[in-house]
Amino acid sequence: MFKLPSISLYIHIPWCLKKCGYCDFYSYVSKSTIPEKKYIEHLLKDLEKDLNLINGRKINSIFIGGGTPSLLKSSSIENLIKEIKKRINISNTTEITIESNPTTLEYKRFLNYKKSGINRFSIGIQTFNSDLLKKIERTYNKEEAILAIEEINKINKNFNLDIMYGLPNQSLNDVLSDLKYAVKHNPKHISWYQLTIEPNTPFYMKKLNLPNENMIFKMLIQGDKFLKKSGYKKYEISSYAKINYECQHNLNYWNFGDYIGIGCSAHGKITQKNGDIIRTIKNKNLNDFINGKYLKCKNIILKKEKPFEYFMNTFRLYKPVLKKQFQERTNIDPIYIKEKIEKAIKKGYIKDKIDSWNTTKKGKIFLNSLLKIFLD
Repeated sequence: MFKLPSISLYIHIPWCLKKCGYCDFYSYVSKSTIPEKKYIEHLLKDLEKDLNLINGRKINSIFIGGGTPSLLKSSSIENLIKEIKKRINISNTTEITIESNPTTLEYKRFLNYKKSGINRFSIGIQTFNSDLLKKIERTYNKEEAILAIEEINKINKNFNLDIMYGLPNQSLNDVLSDLKYAVKHNPKHISWYQLTIEPNTPFYMKKLNLPNENMIFKMLIQGDKFLKKSGYKKYEISSYAKINYECQHNLNYWNFGDYIGIGCSAHGKITQKNGDIIRTIKNKNLNDFINGKYLKCKNIILKKEKPFEYFMNTFRLYKPVLKKQFQERTNIDPIYIKEKIEKAIKKGYIKDKIDSWNTTKKGKIFLNSLLKIFLD
């Protein structure tokens, strides 16, 4: 039976101190004063235009991402959250996360962020190796990264560290050293993922000395083993958390939940009462956005596209994918994908249970090949 899923809010802040060579997220390099007040004014108007799509549903989580949202003044963030609460239904326990960069960390600013209602912080560390930080064009060093974590720890124990592996000239010892530094500071959550070089990024045009596949596999196996031994549960392909500290916002994505996306280049997915799923993409041009041109495009996901979109998210999780949830979230009977499921079973990617589909170890390793079955 079809059922409306939970819904979250994503807010995109597009400014950065510097554009990293591997980054393919939409952002502007801040060379002058950021028009914070004007941008927030239009964020709220953008939100208001999407309210008719959610029909008063309660927001389960908020994520302020970018870019580097922590470039904004604490008073701007406080005003943004206060005004959002006037427009949508949010509980006192709603998870509210803000992304931050070590170079923008300032004790008083982040203390005020917490007072404004933010209860989870995510710090983009990437590596504690100063030489590697230079190679991936980050704007801080090891000492500044550690200081940032120590400052956050004084303010809020619920924080995430973003750490990458597979960096240029990185060794297995470098990887394990990064994880040891991370665990030492006792974050509640660690996002640990491989550097990927996307087309249309500066690094894509360079000949970087990246670790080979065999080394990447060793990094993955040994790093995974270390994190689990250190008390972190792997609940998603690149996410580890202490018990009860999984990121609720990202869990909503991975369970094919709904989300409003506001701000330059933000994406949204909103299910309607009739079962239609609407995708929205907001205008990425800042000048257009702050002149009231928010929506770039809006379309309904076709029935044949829904299984791929659903599994692209749910197969990332380290738990069974419930057949009941598939039908609730897509409004499609599982019989519709019977042949593709059988193909995935024959290839050893999934196991078919009475009420669920379970991805195998092979299915997780070859996730892209598994998902391709649902694209054909």
